[in-house]
Amino acid sequence: MTRALLLVERNLMIYRYTWAMLAAEVLEPVLYLLSIGVGVGALVGSVPGLDDPGITYAQFVAPALLATAAMNGAMNETSFGAFFKLRFERTYDTMVTTPLTVRDIALGETAWALLRGAFASGGFLAIVAVLGYARSPWILLAVPGAAVVGFAFAAAGLAVATFLRNTHDFQLIQLVMLPMFLFATTFFPVSVYPRPVQVFVECLPLYHAIQLLREPALGHVGLALLPSLAYLLAFGALSLVIALPRLRRALLA
Repeated sequence: MTRALLLVERNLMIYRYTWAMLAAEVLEPVLYLLSIGVGVGALVGSVPGLDDPGITYAQFVAPALLATAAMNGAMNETSFGAFFKLRFERTYDTMVTTPLTVRDIALGETAWALLRGAFASGGFLAIVAVLGYARSPWILLAVPGAAVVGFAFAAAGLAVATFLRNTHDFQLIQLVMLPMFLFATTFFPVSVYPRPVQVFVECLPLYHAIQLLREPALGHVGLALLPSLAYLLAFGALSLVIALPRLRRALLA
């Protein structure tokens, strides 16, 4: 793991000159919050289907956008970033000639993407607090929660990167990510769906990411969070299990 941290240090040294890219990942969910959470929320008022009618639409949407920021930050880094390092820049080919192993590379990239997702989420969380949309002090649990979300999607992005054949395949990623963002209860509760659709939505990783952050943000903390936590940890671990042998074949074959 110590060698994997060297890769995190390398990425930190590079990104200190491109901090604007990370700032953009914070700005995007803020724009969604202001346009939909606040703008549309003025028409929606309280959110139907929730136990507490006092929850405003902006308070409901904010933690979901927080989870989305963690997902996008982590997923983009390992899917797009790792693909170019693997296929075009040949960065990893150079790395494996050093004491770094393929496992070190996978863990290092996952750890860095986790940090990047947590940074985007932390910045957005600070803005949410300043704007007054933090309903409960338990929203602070969103920080470690965002790290779990970052791990899950960073590992998934690394696995996806090993399957990409060319840059055209990036459209396939968006074909999955965009509908998941729109329908995984980001903007409305799962109760609006018929029960068969609810079951499908509850199987989506972003749904569990949103649940893990939204429930504490609304003041609901308890054992009900454990299924989503376990789902995301298992999803990330399974993704690494898939990514490691494929990355090893790509680099050492």
